[in-house]
This record gives sequence, C-alpha cells and structure tokens, in this order.
Amino acid sequence: MDSIIVRGNGPLNGEIPIAGAKNAALTLMPATLLSEEPLTLTNAPRLSDIRTMTTLLQSLGAEVSSLQDGQVLALSSHNIHNHTADYDIVRKMRASILVLGPMLARDGHAIVSLPGGCAIGARPVDLHLKGLEALGADLELKDGYVHAEARGGLKGAVYEFPFVSVGATENILMAATLAKGTTVLKNAAREPEIVDLAECLRKMGAQIEGEGTSTITIQGVDRLHGATHPVVTDRIELGTYMLVPAITGGTIECIGGRMNLVSAFAEKLDAAGVSVEETKRGLKVSRRNGRVNAVDVVTEPFPGFPTDLQAQMMALLCTAEGTSVLEEKIFENRFMHAPELIRMGANIDVHGGTATVTGVDQLKGAPVMATDLRASVSLILAALAAEGETMVSRVYHLDRGYERVEDKLSACGAHIERVQE
Repeated sequence: MDSIIVRGNGPLNGEIPIAGAKNAALTLMPATLLSEEPLTLTNAPRLSDIRTMTTLLQSLGAEVSSLQDGQVLALSSHNIHNHTADYDIVRKMRASILVLGPMLARDGHAIVSLPGGCAIGARPVDLHLKGLEALGADLELKDGYVHAEARGGLKGAVYEFPFVSVGATENILMAATLAKGTTVLKNAAREPEIVDLAECLRKMGAQIEGEGTSTITIQGVDRLHGATHPVVTDRIELGTYMLVPAITGGTIECIGGRMNLVSAFAEKLDAAGVSVEETKRGLKVSRRNGRVNAVDVVTEPFPGFPTDLQAQMMALLCTAEGTSVLEEKIFENRFMHAPELIRMGANIDVHGGTATVTGVDQLKGAPVMATDLRASVSLILAALAAEGETMVSRVYHLDRGYERVEDKLSACGAHIERVQE
C-alpha cells in the first residue's frame, strides 16, 4: 500500500494545471447509456474512480476507450447486453448508482447493487429511488440490489426533492430525458456539475431548461444521439490547490480556474487574508501578509461553501490567528480528519457536526492516516506547512480524486514523494 512523505520547506511558488472534474466526469460517463451513438468526453481527469466507472460500463456492454494519455474518453453503448451492475464493482464507488436512471430510461429495466464509497455518513440512495418511482418505475430492493422496471417506459412527472441531492438530481435528470412527456424537478441541485451534465445532454438532443436553478424542466424525447463534450474544471481540485499558497506562503496560479466555480470559497479566503486574482489563464492566489485570520465556515449546497473543501479549509485554519468554527451540514461523520490533524499539533474540538479550531503557531510532522478522499489531501496540505516530516498512509483514497498530486506540488517546490510500505 502506498504512502506519501512530505517535508515542510516553506513557501511554494509556480503554477498548477487544474484537471477536469471527477464528479462531473462520473456523471457524464453513464450518459452514454442513453444513446446507441458515440459520446466523446474531453478534458477527462485521470483517476482511479474513472477507471472504476469504465469497468462498470464495460461490464454492461459499453465500449470505453481512453485516448490522449487518458484525457479523452470515447464511449459507445450500441450493444448493451447486460443490465445488472454487480456489487463487486459498485461497492467501490457511490457514483455507480448513476447507471440506474439511464438504463431504466432506455431499455425499461435494470438491476443495480446498492453502492459503496467513502465512509462519511449514510448518504442513502432513497432520493434516487423515489424520483424514479415518480417517473413510473417499479422498484424492489432484494438481496442488496435495486430491481427496477418501467414496462411501458418512464413518464414525465413533477417531483420535488425533500432536500437537495446532487446525485439524485443527476440520476433523475438523465432518466427524464427519455421519459414520455414533461418532467419538472423542484428543489434540484444547482452545482456546476449539474449544469455541465445538462449541457452535454442538450448536445445529445435532450430538451432541458433551468439547470443551475432549483427548478429544472425536461421535455422527454424519443432518442438521443452522439456528442462531444469537454468536462468542466474540477472546482474541488481548484479549491484544494488554492489553499497551497494560503497555508505555506508564496504564490500559485491555478491554470484553468474560474471564480464562478468557487465564489463562496474565495470569499472565505479573502476574509482570512488570502488574495485571489483572476488572470487570463486562471486564478492567482497568495497570502497577503503573515498568518491567515480565523474565519467561521458553514458547509451548504452550491452556491454555498462546499462540503468537499471543508477538510482542506480546516487544515488551513489550524494555522490561523484566532479561533474558527466549522459547521458541517451536508454529511455526518465528516470530521474524521480532525484526530489526524491533532496528531500534528492542531488544536481542534469536535462536538457533533461542529468543529472549533484554535490556530497554533506551528504544526509538527507526524505519521497520519487518510480516512477518506478529502481528508487525505487535507493532511498533505497540513504537512506542507508542518515542521519536519509527515507520512500520510492509505493514500488510495487520494488517487480516487486527485491526479498526479506529487508531480503538481513538486513542480512548485514541495518536498513530497510517494513510497510503498
């Protein structure tokens, strides 16, 4: 099993290219199941989760080719011969549930295992299932699998999500493109990944309005055709690397970054004393002077502060002047990185969904363990600012969401290397 060793060595400077969004690509890939014609995705991230989704789609009969060093994915679902998504694949990644809506919409039946993924709370799939039932699907849970049928095809409906869910919005949106009649999704997620999916589906012939707002209207069509679509920039990777100069000092330009993807996050950085400047190539980030200031953070659905940047922000606030309060409102159990940061000398007090962080003058290197995807990179950020050496173990989590972390940080002067235990 791999580990990453980091030796803190002061300010980092340079530029970091930001990849296509993992969460967008994992939604766009199942969209191939909606059409017999080819779907080509450019600006694809090179991640283990992408390989897992590739394996899942291939198990269903889709053809998936990785081109141009993995940055282009050519997909074709003209010969779907299997409609069962097996547990052995689905258990590795929650996004696997996103094959359910497209298969059901196109062929009227699907069997999909209940998914796995990071252990950061229950994250149930009941909203996916209730939305599909609203479109006329018959569902049965049996032996850990969802058995879904829509014998006469899905039918348009008005469905209001009881609370905002990105994955459920994506699944029902895809299914509704081939449903008979009009579907209106209320209290829908507004994330950039939803907008990106809608843009891709529209290129494939779908009739969609309102993406990016809380109400999305879909007029079902008889069939979708092929398309070529670039994956949107990964706003979570962008936010993560924006924190590098914030926590170490120096100046980093995040190539491909856009302010509209991280506006709430950038506002918190500004309040903490970190400058974010738009450039022709992306976003340039630097600390204004001295230690950053303490700020309070509440995670919220987009356009609020992203839950997927909470762990990384906590790492920064461990070194801030004063006391910060972070409130996690999206997922329970998402402070599992806190005990590992405490091992590095951080002063953190967790009570339920709230963490109180009092900044310290200096973090210390220590052996720590990654507990989930975002926690793993938060420990690397903390290690960049720590005195001495930090070994982060169980970094297989990291490889699910960040490509070539060591290369990107080394290019800016970081002392970081991957080793095999």
